[in-house]
Amino acid sequence: MHRSIYGFIFKHSLPQQIVLVVLTFSALPFIYLQAELPKKIVNDAIGADSSKFPISLYGFDFDQISYLFVLCGTFLFLVMVNGGFKYALNVMRGRLGERMLRRLRYELYTRVLRFPLPHFRRVSQGELIPMVTQEVEPLGGFIGDAIAQPLYQAGILVTLLIFILMQDPLLGVAAIALFPVQAAFIPIMQRRVNALAKERVRNVRRLSEHLGETIAGITEIRANDSGHFQRAKFAQRLGIIYEIRYKIFIRKFLIKFINNFLAQFTPFLFYSAGGYLAIQGDLSVGALIAVISAHKDMNAPWKELLAYYQQREDARIKYETVIEQFDPRGMIDDELHAQQDVEPFPSSTKVHFRGVSLSDDDGTVYLHHTSIDFSLSEMVVLTGASGGGKEEFAPLLARLYQPSAGRITLDEHDLAALPEAKIGRRFGYVGGQPYLFSGSVRDNLLLALRHIPAPSTDDDSRAWRYEASKSGNSLDDPDADWVNYASIGVKDAAELSAAIRKVLREVLLADDIYEFGLRGRIDPAAEGSPAAQFLAARAALRERLSTQEMAGLVEPFDPDTYNRNATVAENLLFGTPVGEVFDMDNLGNHPYVRQILNESGLTEEFVGIGQQVAEIMLDLFADFDSSHDLMEQFSFISPEDLPEFQAIISRLNRSDNGTAEADRNRLMSLPFRLAPGRHRLGLIDENTQERLLAARKLFAQKLPDDLHGSIAFFDPEQFNPASSLQDNLLFGKIAYGRPQAEQQVRAALGQVLRDFGLIQATIDIGLEFQVGVAGARLSTVQRQKLAIARAMLKQPDLLILNNPFGSFDESLRLAVLEGVMEAQKGRGVLAVMDQLTLPERFDRVFVAKDGRLSEINDFKPSSAEAAE
Repeated sequence: MHRSIYGFIFKHSLPQQIVLVVLTFSALPFIYLQAELPKKIVNDAIGADSSKFPISLYGFDFDQISYLFVLCGTFLFLVMVNGGFKYALNVMRGRLGERMLRRLRYELYTRVLRFPLPHFRRVSQGELIPMVTQEVEPLGGFIGDAIAQPLYQAGILVTLLIFILMQDPLLGVAAIALFPVQAAFIPIMQRRVNALAKERVRNVRRLSEHLGETIAGITEIRANDSGHFQRAKFAQRLGIIYEIRYKIFIRKFLIKFINNFLAQFTPFLFYSAGGYLAIQGDLSVGALIAVISAHKDMNAPWKELLAYYQQREDARIKYETVIEQFDPRGMIDDELHAQQDVEPFPSSTKVHFRGVSLSDDDGTVYLHHTSIDFSLSEMVVLTGASGGGKEEFAPLLARLYQPSAGRITLDEHDLAALPEAKIGRRFGYVGGQPYLFSGSVRDNLLLALRHIPAPSTDDDSRAWRYEASKSGNSLDDPDADWVNYASIGVKDAAELSAAIRKVLREVLLADDIYEFGLRGRIDPAAEGSPAAQFLAARAALRERLSTQEMAGLVEPFDPDTYNRNATVAENLLFGTPVGEVFDMDNLGNHPYVRQILNESGLTEEFVGIGQQVAEIMLDLFADFDSSHDLMEQFSFISPEDLPEFQAIISRLNRSDNGTAEADRNRLMSLPFRLAPGRHRLGLIDENTQERLLAARKLFAQKLPDDLHGSIAFFDPEQFNPASSLQDNLLFGKIAYGRPQAEQQVRAALGQVLRDFGLIQATIDIGLEFQVGVAGARLSTVQRQKLAIARAMLKQPDLLILNNPFGSFDESLRLAVLEGVMEAQKGRGVLAVMDQLTLPERFDRVFVAKDGRLSEINDFKPSSAEAAE
């Protein structure tokens, strides 16, 4: 990228800037005519001798009045013409500025993708994100104005000055007399403002960095009671920014004050000197009015020029400071990022490390002059103590780090010169702390296969493609099918799903995804939905659960029966809420629910039950730790709300005037969470259950049309899109208190799904599970398994495992490693591990110590031992 903002502008927008310049100069004659017309209106129409009329103009005769209106009409026409020029110029400049801003942000983002990995240790995302999003925002406006705006405003200024000089040279000199003073004064003051602005930008970045660290380290801050110290540091940075901004304000508004004074001083000269000339008869009144009007119009372009100068300096500083951060040493060459098809490495390819060393900018050496060889088809393990260099070896081979010295080659090909596509597609890399992107499990798996989009046939894409090309952005459609099926030997999405399920089994993640699938939801109306098959499985499961040995393990939903293992809310609604309208936390306060309770005579009973529940919970859990298992399992009140309910109960015990409305609302929220079969508090007796059944029917009958979409009712013949897959299959609640009930039901459920061939469909549903920000909804082990599966899915010629088993216990590590090595037969594995696992399965074993690698060969059993 150009170090100068004008270099960037001329390189990418010169033709558009030329068009703007031509349009700018085309507007200047009309501006002159508009300035000339007021004089003609006053002198030639209003103040003219009536004996001169009629006047012949273009073959038409005009009297004094009609001539006045012709001139006024011409003046109005010129106003519209000049307004049209301004409109066209503003729109064109705005569009050009936005295109260039889009281009700049795109180029900055592509540079982030090419940053050397160690650079991210020195620059936090708290610094980079504001630069790409906020700091460059003003540059769009400036780039559009960079050439045309100063030319347009200077053109107006010169045009009006020429007009004034044509009326009277002395007034022309007076009009520009103070311009040199302003031109000399402003840069002096502006330089200090610019320096302060640059300092402010740096401090705002530090503030962003501190905020980012606070968010990332919030657990440690709370665990160590460091909040007050962090507040003090944050306040200190805010204070520094405040002082800088205050200094900027002082200088900025001083500049404005002086400019305003000098701008008003010139009219003083016009009124005094011009008035004197008019009295003496050396200047007509019309000319004086026109000069004053023209000078008034000169103020606007002069101010625009001064503002442009300030904007230019601010833009220059922003651009230069941003470019400094986005041009680190060791950035990957852009040519290596070219999109292309690649072929697999031959299995005979040899990896050669020749005198490879790795050190950081501080001089810390991680690897010393390492020279080793191995084949891509070999199973290689690297172990050793932490800090010995093994963790840095793997990123070198994946080209995430560049060696400080030496050379890495694949046969005769320099690793550093190979395209990114070749390394990224044919090598798989998994680190110790893999990152997952927000989205589904499937999205994260397919990250390894999304390389080149399928051709798009959508005509609607032409508009955005045109704008993308004008902005130098990618023309690829992100909504196209990007999956490179051929790279893993599959033809379509169906075969890809089979390949995904195979990989999940190999890394022992299939059971987790199956569980996600049972918790997932599907739309029965969607094309190809398996809802009908799952409904058939529901019937088979119900039949299985009706056998003598499993009878009573699940209490089914029945429109005419109260389900003792379901909550009061589930029994009343007899359906699953859609959205937040009938959410459990809002149910007690919902007007329609309150209406049904009132009509059913349950309101006062709910208040009383709520009071009893609160008293019981306070007696049981007042002294329990908030993290206690019993509190999580049985308490209806969160630890944070216990003091509030304690206060409510205290007020009830002290008052003889009934319960306040706010307290009643809070108490009414508690009974909805009761499940008689689970909690066994005796508060929902048979009489209350019968009344709730009546309320259930009333609820469904009177439900307003605008609330129908807020609940999906239970129907034994229909698939409920708002309920989980497991709830749809069970269509009921597992009975509490029955030994091993959940395990038996889950086993029966799994067997039915296998009988109906729906295990794969369940896993496919589980693949749509949203992993959360950075995979926060998954456990550490699940994140690591998913990262290994992602790398294995692309069937790499070499799978690099850089100690991804840190959270695994020994048995799991053995099982996953066995699955990985079995899947990679015929292809290579480089495993970096703290503990040497399955050494007999590896072809080569290296040990890292003090930054040096040595090979050992005495780990394999002798032939006699192997025979035994």
